[in-house]
Amino acid sequence: MSASALPSSVPAAQGVDALGVHAFLDALEAAPEIEPHSLMIMRHGQLVAAGWWAPYTAERLHLLYSLSKSFTATAAALAEAEGLLDFDAPVISYFPEFEADITDPRSRAMRVRHVASMASGHRRDTVDEVFGRHVSEPVRQFLLLPPDADPGTVFAYNQPATYTLAAIVQRVTGQPLTAYLRPRLLDPLGIGEVAWSWDRTGRELGFSGLHATTDAIARLGQLYLRDGLWEGERLLPEGWATRASHPRTPTAGVMGDVDQQDWDQGYGYQFWTSRHGYRGDGAFGQFCLVLPEHDVVIAATSATERMQEYLNLVWKHLLPAFGPEPLTGRETADAELLERLGRLALPPVPGRSVPPDRERDWAAAAFTPSEAAGPVRSAGLTRDTDGWTLTLTGAGDRPDRPDRLDLRIAGEGWTVDEGPFPTAVSGGWTDGGTLALDVVFLETPHRLALTCSLAEGSLIAQWRTPPLPAGPLTALRAPRRSV
Repeated sequence: MSASALPSSVPAAQGVDALGVHAFLDALEAAPEIEPHSLMIMRHGQLVAAGWWAPYTAERLHLLYSLSKSFTATAAALAEAEGLLDFDAPVISYFPEFEADITDPRSRAMRVRHVASMASGHRRDTVDEVFGRHVSEPVRQFLLLPPDADPGTVFAYNQPATYTLAAIVQRVTGQPLTAYLRPRLLDPLGIGEVAWSWDRTGRELGFSGLHATTDAIARLGQLYLRDGLWEGERLLPEGWATRASHPRTPTAGVMGDVDQQDWDQGYGYQFWTSRHGYRGDGAFGQFCLVLPEHDVVIAATSATERMQEYLNLVWKHLLPAFGPEPLTGRETADAELLERLGRLALPPVPGRSVPPDRERDWAAAAFTPSEAAGPVRSAGLTRDTDGWTLTLTGAGDRPDRPDRLDLRIAGEGWTVDEGPFPTAVSGGWTDGGTLALDVVFLETPHRLALTCSLAEGSLIAQWRTPPLPAGPLTALRAPRRSV
């Protein structure tokens, strides 16, 4: 279904100072390690600011990485409310076929609430052990790994814990997460298409892999801000938002020795406690920030490994912009902010057309990586009547699963190609012997920088943010099974 627009308002009417939003945008765009993709700010239930940095657009699905976990927890809450799931039940009780194999007492003592709160007792992320090449059943493998401590006593950001929670939901409901959520959450919220990656068992991952719009993030955040009420209808159990956001296991220092203040405040049921409010978040800067003290929801997507820096900018610039009363005399500031939000764009990569005297040299040129390891195995350039095409063969290419992309090189700015693998390309020739391009994989946070040298026949391919996990180039899109 198509979503109806969120109710909107000028910032001043909701007590939001547009100058603070401007300052936040300035700071984002000045931060060299942050690439913003989208931003939506809701105050008092009204959308007061929304923008997308071209070539990203409002209707585009975006990989949410671990922000997927918050949708999984929501599905678990709904299953609990329907009597299908018990947070105090042992995990093994939902998988009786593994009963004889799981003998460790700590594994057998693990409860649903423990996997929901990253407190399985393991002191590490067991993802590589659980999803190894020869593992056919990840839940069984997870339960076979003896916890290092009693469940509920230690925190570890452990992807298989959320996977197991998702597996329980899918088992007790008899449906993939997306199908279960569609009539209970997605449709009532007005969320359109979403897509969730699945594994070899056919389960949707739960811990990652959800592709959704920024609008969907904002709607989920607003539902939690209103304790599960949406347009007067109760979608989530009363009090669930408080349960989910309440810190259950201390997290101080567990995410590393760098400054991670907003990761040191505790973890609830697939939501983090922040210095201000709480949040769902995903790798490389996918955020659903819920700020009850300000009656605010902030939804954002980006590409950065400096997620704490991103939050620091929110606290520094946006929090002071949320005042207690409507503002007057701000018509000009509000109009300027609206105009700016409508023209946001990522800077294109510098480049120009190939020098005419070098066109013959570049025609049918081939390139191989200057380093053995990397995401690209080879590249080839061809010329036709419409211009140039660079064909990439990814490192994951094989006869039964080609990993190849055709990238059009077409002048200044971003050239968007919708399919079958949505990309945007920018760049060109920096001189007669060098072609430099950036490729944005539009349904993900990821950008690939390419430099082709004609003289050496070499190619350098580097990720700005490396996909997790590494895989074929053609996998960098929303999965085709979608609802």
